[in-house]
Amino acid sequence: MNTTTAFPIGTPGQKWTNIEKRQWLEQTSVKRSYFEEVVPKIDALKNQFDVFQYGELQYDNNPVGEDRYPLWALKTRDWDTNKPTILVTGGVHGYETSGVHGALLFAQTEEKNYQADFNIIIAPCVSPWGYETINRWNPEALDPNRNFTANSPVQESAALMRMVADLNVSILAHIDLHETTDTDELEFRPALAARDGIECKKGSIPDGFYTVGDTEKDDDALQKAIIDSVRKVTHIAPADENNQIIGSDETQNGVINYPLATLGLCAGFTDYQYCTTTEVYPDSPKVTNDECNRAQVAAIVGALDYILTTIK
Repeated sequence: MNTTTAFPIGTPGQKWTNIEKRQWLEQTSVKRSYFEEVVPKIDALKNQFDVFQYGELQYDNNPVGEDRYPLWALKTRDWDTNKPTILVTGGVHGYETSGVHGALLFAQTEEKNYQADFNIIIAPCVSPWGYETINRWNPEALDPNRNFTANSPVQESAALMRMVADLNVSILAHIDLHETTDTDELEFRPALAARDGIECKKGSIPDGFYTVGDTEKDDDALQKAIIDSVRKVTHIAPADENNQIIGSDETQNGVINYPLATLGLCAGFTDYQYCTTTEVYPDSPKVTNDECNRAQVAAIVGALDYILTTIK
């Protein structure tokens, strides 16, 4: 039976006001550095990519972390409007580490194998404050990955959407790199329920990699190609006794579908033909951090190899 998980901030059944949001913010802390762990890796790719700043997050009077965070993206140098464009995003939820470092590892090791066929743009860390505090939300207690919508109130989401719009190209495929962690169940879902004044029902975390496709797209073959590629690196999450993964029906091994645009998810905001949200499970005793990063790379490679077969 599902049970309620308590959260130490707020009154059960009542939505947070700015007072509770401030309490939540003040109990967070910086645990690692975007400027020391991520930005140098981006800088090291300047000989391979056009690296550009596409925005700056501004948090005035922020008691935790910096008041300003520059946002960086990498763009293939041989940009050609006659080639299809691929968008890779990581760190929409900053705490999902392999989303950030997997995107950068792909840029370092595999991008060169695809630049003849695709324009590729990579936004490796959409939420640097979340990266530093190992958090799902931004300092305003908002989830960027539920706010990829018109007139988004979330700086992280709005900046990325503006950058893609300014490219003025169609996006053939959007690959959004994520993780599902134990803290989703232990911390972030209880916090969400407390913030919104609703009951928190206990769920489960799948042990292994899976993808989230779009209910509005017929892209089962793409998801299968990704799963088959990742399977060479790490294990695929099994469905539970209800044939579900995180409460959604499994459509094939390691795959579930969401209405991405309706939910305001990052993978659903472009005019893509193909899309996927990857989900790595870094808390499994069966994996290492390096394996998680390589699983993200394998997911991108699997997607691109499949797409190449459809356009040639």
